Amino acid sequence: MSRSLHLPSLSALAATAFIAAAAPVLAAGPASATENDTCQSATVQYRIVGADGNVVGADWTSQGGFHQWDAVPGTVEVRLAPGQSVGEGCKYPVSLAEYTTEGSTWYTSGHQTMVDKATVYLTAKDVAGADDSGRTWQKLNVKSPDCYGQIDLYGDDVTYDGGTGEGHGPLPYEPDNITTPYHLIAAWNGGDKECTPSTPDSPTPTPTQPASVPPATPSTPAGSTPPAEETTPPSPKPSTTPPTSAHVPPLKSSPSPTPKTTPNGGKQPLAETGSNAPVGLLAGGAALVIALGGGVVYAASRSRRSS
Repeated sequence: MSRSLHLPSLSALAATAFIAAAAPVLAAGPASATENDTCQSATVQYRIVGADGNVVGADWTSQGGFHQWDAVPGTVEVRLAPGQSVGEGCKYPVSLAEYTTEGSTWYTSGHQTMVDKATVYLTAKDVAGADDSGRTWQKLNVKSPDCYGQIDLYGDDVTYDGGTGEGHGPLPYEPDNITTPYHLIAAWNGGDKECTPSTPDSPTPTPTQPASVPPATPSTPAGSTPPAEETTPPSPKPSTTPPTSAHVPPLKSSPSPTPKTTPNGGKQPLAETGSNAPVGLLAGGAALVIALGGGVVYAASRSRRSS
């Protein structure tokens, strides 16, 4: 009687051990990835302020496009447009860059050279309100060009100077359609003279009188002048400029200088899921428990038959 009761007890023990070992494997289903980035794009407003502190042209605006300046833009004030909800810790870089160019418009700008750049970071405290009298706003100042130039207002902190490495980007260049800076908000072109480097004055050499004067070249008889070659007029430039938008992205966190090695060759995982659990180890443990349980049942069965 005791042997027959002992056999079901061993079987129940083996089944219980199997369930306990297999439960983590069965429960390790996929988990959904979570989005940690709560900072959304924001709308920037700007205005130009003269040396006397008065607003030049339109007041606060998000109007983009390329503009021709009558006078070189001075200080540019920036803020976030009213009515926006900006999360705590969200930052929005806004930069102002000044370039010398080969012409006074985007289409004649040719090669550009960065002269100066300034960057500020807008946060929730820079959102405009219903009553902003007496408030101060962040300001951007760059060197004023004294020749052909272009000034760009854009929504990131990259330096588009043609340099390499982190934080640098390609120079704008109209002939090759390099429409940097990215996230361009607005731009201004102007100037009335070429940007040529100054050269030191040197005395003009006195020409020496030749020993003999060659005979004058006979003039071409009238009527024998060949007709001038006809030239094809240049094709008109397209009537588009680089796109602009006052909606700028938030500042992204900088990557770790020493990223950790990942087992999948450096590729980002699809998501942080439960599949990362040691499924093979658990499955092996479950198989071992099943084998041990079977052995116990088999031994008990033989003992019962021998009795």
